[in-house]
Amino acid sequence: MEFCLLSPAQLIPTEEVNLDRVDALQTQILQAGSWTAPITVEKDELFVMDGHHRLTVAHRLRLAMVPVVLLDYDSVRVESWRPDENITPSEIFAMARSGRKFPYKTTRHIFAQGLPRCDVPLELLSSPSPMDVAPVHSAGALS
Repeated sequence: MEFCLLSPAQLIPTEEVNLDRVDALQTQILQAGSWTAPITVEKDELFVMDGHHRLTVAHRLRLAMVPVVLLDYDSVRVESWRPDENITPSEIFAMARSGRKFPYKTTRHIFAQGLPRCDVPLELLSSPSPMDVAPVHSAGALS
Protein backbone atom coordinates (compact mmCIF):
# COMPACT_ATOMS: atom_id res chain seq x y z
CA MET A 1 0.00 0.00 0.00
CA GLU A 2 1.26 3.45 -0.88
CA PHE A 3 0.56 6.95 0.28
CA CYS A 4 0.52 10.16 -1.71
CA LEU A 5 0.85 13.83 -0.80
CA LEU A 6 -2.22 16.07 -0.94
CA SER A 7 -3.03 19.55 0.28
CA PRO A 8 -4.87 19.53 3.62
CA ALA A 9 -7.28 22.05 2.04
CA GLN A 10 -8.50 19.28 -0.32
CA LEU A 11 -9.51 16.96 2.53
CA ILE A 12 -13.01 17.03 3.99
CA PRO A 13 -13.35 16.29 7.71
CA THR A 14 -16.45 14.37 8.81
CA GLU A 15 -15.92 14.27 12.57
CA GLU A 16 -15.20 16.76 15.35
CA VAL A 17 -11.90 16.56 17.23
CA ASN A 18 -10.76 16.70 20.86
CA LEU A 19 -8.61 19.83 21.14
CA ASP A 20 -6.50 18.37 23.97
CA ARG A 21 -5.64 15.46 21.68
CA VAL A 22 -4.81 17.90 18.85
CA ASP A 23 -2.47 19.83 21.17
CA ALA A 24 -0.69 16.65 22.28
CA LEU A 25 -0.38 15.35 18.72
CA GLN A 26 0.95 18.68 17.47
CA THR A 27 3.65 18.62 20.17
CA GLN A 28 4.55 15.04 19.24
CA ILE A 29 4.80 15.83 15.52
CA LEU A 30 6.89 18.96 16.11
CA GLN A 31 9.25 17.11 18.44
CA ALA A 32 9.69 14.29 15.91
CA GLY A 33 10.17 16.80 13.09
CA SER A 34 8.39 14.44 10.73
CA TRP A 35 4.98 13.09 9.79
CA THR A 36 4.79 9.38 10.60
CA ALA A 37 1.18 8.30 9.98
CA PRO A 38 -0.76 9.08 6.80
CA ILE A 39 -4.34 10.33 6.94
CA THR A 40 -6.79 7.83 5.42
CA VAL A 41 -9.18 9.37 2.92
CA GLU A 42 -12.03 8.14 0.73
CA LYS A 43 -10.45 8.04 -2.72
CA ASP A 44 -13.20 9.74 -4.77
CA GLU A 45 -14.73 12.31 -2.41
CA LEU A 46 -11.55 13.00 -0.35
CA PHE A 47 -13.29 12.92 2.99
CA VAL A 48 -11.30 11.81 6.01
CA MET A 49 -11.86 8.29 7.28
CA ASP A 50 -9.17 8.37 9.97
CA GLY A 51 -6.85 11.23 10.88
CA HIS A 52 -9.08 14.13 11.84
CA HIS A 53 -6.67 15.16 14.61
CA ARG A 54 -3.71 14.98 12.22
CA LEU A 55 -5.62 17.06 9.67
CA THR A 56 -6.28 19.71 12.31
CA VAL A 57 -2.56 19.74 13.19
CA ALA A 58 -1.70 20.11 9.48
CA HIS A 59 -3.97 23.16 9.25
CA ARG A 60 -2.47 24.65 12.43
CA LEU A 61 1.06 24.18 11.08
CA ARG A 62 -0.04 25.55 7.70
CA LEU A 63 1.40 22.54 5.90
CA ALA A 64 1.10 22.61 2.12
CA MET A 65 0.95 18.82 1.85
CA VAL A 66 0.24 15.79 4.06
CA PRO A 67 0.72 12.06 3.50
CA VAL A 68 -2.59 10.44 2.57
CA VAL A 69 -3.75 6.89 1.84
CA LEU A 70 -6.63 6.75 -0.65
CA LEU A 71 -9.16 3.98 0.07
CA ASP A 72 -12.74 3.01 -0.58
CA TYR A 73 -15.35 1.19 1.46
CA ASP A 74 -14.72 -2.09 -0.39
CA SER A 75 -11.56 -2.45 1.71
CA VAL A 76 -12.65 -0.64 4.89
CA ARG A 77 -15.22 -1.65 7.50
CA VAL A 78 -16.98 1.10 9.42
CA GLU A 79 -18.73 0.96 12.77
CA SER A 80 -19.50 3.35 15.58
CA TRP A 81 -17.55 3.83 18.79
CA ARG A 82 -20.95 4.44 20.39
CA PRO A 83 -22.83 1.26 21.36
CA ASP A 84 -26.24 2.79 20.57
CA GLU A 85 -25.33 3.88 17.02
CA ASN A 86 -24.90 2.06 13.73
CA ILE A 87 -22.94 4.03 11.13
CA THR A 88 -22.96 3.16 7.44
CA PRO A 89 -20.75 4.40 4.61
CA SER A 90 -23.80 6.09 3.03
CA GLU A 91 -24.35 8.10 6.22
CA ILE A 92 -20.70 9.16 6.16
CA PHE A 93 -21.01 10.22 2.50
CA ALA A 94 -24.13 12.23 3.36
CA MET A 95 -22.43 13.92 6.32
CA ALA A 96 -19.35 14.78 4.27
CA ARG A 97 -21.47 16.29 1.50
CA SER A 98 -23.57 18.28 3.99
CA GLY A 99 -20.61 20.15 5.47
CA ARG A 100 -21.61 19.03 8.98
CA LYS A 101 -19.55 16.74 11.19
CA PHE A 102 -20.27 13.79 13.43
CA PRO A 103 -19.48 14.29 17.12
CA TYR A 104 -16.01 13.27 18.29
CA LYS A 105 -15.49 9.48 18.40
CA THR A 106 -18.57 8.52 16.37
CA THR A 107 -17.05 6.68 13.42
CA ARG A 108 -14.49 3.90 13.63
CA HIS A 109 -12.82 2.68 10.45
CA ILE A 110 -11.20 -0.75 10.43
CA PHE A 111 -8.54 -1.34 7.79
CA ALA A 112 -8.22 -4.99 6.78
CA GLN A 113 -4.76 -4.64 5.28
CA GLY A 114 -3.28 -2.35 7.92
CA LEU A 115 -1.88 1.04 6.99
CA PRO A 116 1.54 2.09 5.78
CA ARG A 117 3.89 4.08 7.94
CA CYS A 118 5.64 7.10 6.60
CA ASP A 119 8.49 9.30 7.73
CA VAL A 120 8.22 12.59 5.89
CA PRO A 121 10.22 15.53 7.28
CA LEU A 122 7.98 18.50 8.10
CA GLU A 123 10.09 20.82 5.96
CA LEU A 124 9.12 18.78 2.88
CA LEU A 125 5.44 19.24 3.75
CA SER A 126 5.73 22.97 4.34
CA SER A 127 5.99 24.01 0.71
CA PRO A 128 3.96 22.94 -2.32
CA SER A 129 5.28 19.78 -3.90
CA PRO A 130 5.37 18.63 -7.53
CA MET A 131 4.48 15.20 -6.12
CA ASP A 132 0.83 16.20 -5.69
CA VAL A 133 -1.09 12.90 -5.86
CA ALA A 134 2.09 11.02 -6.83
CA PRO A 135 2.37 7.67 -5.04
CA VAL A 136 5.07 7.36 -2.43
CA HIS A 137 6.26 3.96 -1.27
CA SER A 138 5.53 3.26 2.37
CA ALA A 139 8.09 2.49 5.03
CA GLY A 140 6.18 -0.50 6.43
CA ALA A 141 2.66 -1.21 7.60
CA LEU A 142 0.98 -0.06 10.76
CA SER A 143 -0.76 -2.78 12.68
